[in-house]
Amino acid sequence: MEKRIVTSKEIGDAIRRRRRELGISQERLAEILDVSYQQVQRYENGRNKLNVESIQNVAAALTVPVAYFFEYTASDLVAELPTPYQPAEEKTLLKHFRLISARNDKLVVISVARLAAKGT
Repeated sequence: MEKRIVTSKEIGDAIRRRRRELGISQERLAEILDVSYQQVQRYENGRNKLNVESIQNVAAALTVPVAYFFEYTASDLVAELPTPYQPAEEKTLLKHFRLISARNDKLVVISVARLAAKGT
């Protein structure tokens, strides 16, 4: 099998995709990374290459492992969407939430999460 080099454009596309999944703006990501929003635009467009430190910072900001940027896309392999990366806390929360059978109990959990998110 031939080795495949991931391009800066592909890494930029992955950054944009994950940023949008999280619902954050380029400006917000720039604040988190302590760079200008123009720099985030250059990363996403593939015009600027990310060094080792920068890619680790972007991965942490987007809550994905560094390997996320080097994985083959679904179109490279099969016609399935990749499973988005979830931190362990999210997986645990979803696991327990799915075990709740009563609709009212689920609504209480959603309300608590909503209130907790407003406090951050």
